[in-house]
Amino acid sequence: MNSERAVLVAAGGTGGHLFPAQALSEELQRRGIAVELATDERANKFAGSFPARAIHTIPAATPTGGGLVSKVLAALQLGRGTLTARGVIKRANPLCVVGFGGYPTVPPVMAATMLKVPTILHEQNAVMGRANRFLAGRVSRIATGFPDMHSADAGIAAKIVHTGNPVRPAVIEAAKAAYPETASGRLRILVTGGSQGARVMSDIVPEAIMAMAPEMRARLDIVQQARGEDEARVKAAYAELGLAADVAPFFADLPQRIAWAHVVIARAGASTVSELAVIGRPAILVPFPHALDQDQAANAAHLARTGAVEVVRQTDFTVEWLAAALTRTLGRMEGLTARAEAAKSAGIPDAAARLADLVCETAGI
Repeated sequence: MNSERAVLVAAGGTGGHLFPAQALSEELQRRGIAVELATDERANKFAGSFPARAIHTIPAATPTGGGLVSKVLAALQLGRGTLTARGVIKRANPLCVVGFGGYPTVPPVMAATMLKVPTILHEQNAVMGRANRFLAGRVSRIATGFPDMHSADAGIAAKIVHTGNPVRPAVIEAAKAAYPETASGRLRILVTGGSQGARVMSDIVPEAIMAMAPEMRARLDIVQQARGEDEARVKAAYAELGLAADVAPFFADLPQRIAWAHVVIARAGASTVSELAVIGRPAILVPFPHALDQDQAANAAHLARTGAVEVVRQTDFTVEWLAAALTRTLGRMEGLTARAEAAKSAGIPDAAARLADLVCETAGI
């Protein structure tokens, strides 16, 4: 083990937790501060490119959903993970532990609080998630991605610092691109459903474009993320319409594609909303309706207040609604630039630096 003390970053599960953790880690490394990562097995596929000198895999599980037996087993797994994390933290002796939400964060942060190591939680969403709520009373500071995070508990509220959501360097680079010109009358649409894609986008968007008037449809340029099992049928639908759409399950250069677009149709995960704001693009947001805490609805509402995005419930996101919305957009393209500027007004491109400042302050670096 390197004798130089590091900051231990805890993140796992999905890109939504790992992307901001990665952005913070890169900022800390720019400042000459070493980083190690604590994560769960699910995140190992992402972790190969993570900027950390060491990666620790720690058992975790989610105790929500399922029956009593599954809840008990998950609690036991979290307990086992906390014991493992205690060993990691005793050996590594980190300057600070920074958790990015989700249950993979619980064992490392719990262990750190038991061992009196300074701790920070970062909450990406506009509503605090269950894992972070469980940990909030125990940690030193709480950094938030959105400015209107409230807590009824005065002790927790006193720990909150609004930093914004750290975004990847590729997002900062994409933010330099000017909004695409609209004088040609062509409308560039990016459809994305988050890191896993979204079935509803594959079901609704091609059908809505098919329902548009042919002369309107002909003015569209489309890039769509579709799940692997939906890719063929989405491609076939656009081919039938004579549209040369770019359809794939995953786009490694998604920030550049956001910058290319006039308008984005997407879910409202914290990373998506933050990247739309930093890059500055109008959007139609369809929050995931089955989230326990309705966090995506709260994220979308924050950006909607700027006038940059339309928010539509999934039950209202019909073929007819979207066809009409896209037709309206084609008729009002001169207003898109103002909406893009409104989105950008909500962006926090230096969120990684703000969070790194908080880490340094909390750790006494």
